[in-house]
Amino acid sequence: MTQNIYDDAGFFAGYARLRRSVDGLDGAPEWQTVRAMLPEMAGRRVVDLGCGFGWFCRWAREAGAAEVLGLDVSANMLARARETTSDPAITYRQADLETLELPAGSFDLAYSSLTLHYLENLAGPFAMVRRALVPGGSFVFSAEHPLYTEPGPDYLDEGPRTTDWLTEGVVKQHRTLATYLNLLIAAGFAIRRVEEWGPTREEIAA
Repeated sequence: MTQNIYDDAGFFAGYARLRRSVDGLDGAPEWQTVRAMLPEMAGRRVVDLGCGFGWFCRWAREAGAAEVLGLDVSANMLARARETTSDPAITYRQADLETLELPAGSFDLAYSSLTLHYLENLAGPFAMVRRALVPGGSFVFSAEHPLYTEPGPDYLDEGPRTTDWLTEGVVKQHRTLATYLNLLIAAGFAIRRVEEWGPTREEIAA
């Protein structure tokens, strides 16, 4: 099962105080880079894999998406998302992304923000997302850069990494950039664009 650190009370309390949790997409410094990679939202059926507080789900609807499904393994995240969403075209559902199955051809866009590095297995989820998209559909995601999960000489040694972030013992899966790309290709995706976002000096200083 996917690690569910967000239902740890201490971790969730710390996460809820982060700027991206308080200010939403405007508080996520990588958002403008990710947004530039998104297709037009008008009329699209969207699934958000690891929807958290539902910020992207609500943005997608405001941008014209026809309907949005937000999925997350965390009950805490989903409770907050439901509290702040009144749009009947947005549905939230608890799901483990490693075992999730979605109907074939049911979405125009799959989106995921900083979730995939928590998954032990990516081949299965990538194949599932590919099946769930209509022909010509898009999969846009961000993940923690592997230079952060393994900044040292063991970069090529893939596997779990344990870190202390907001609480002790947070496990993230380290994969090289090549592994991400090759898993996508193996699942049948055509890669159109890759960005390696990093904060500016001003953002670091802030």
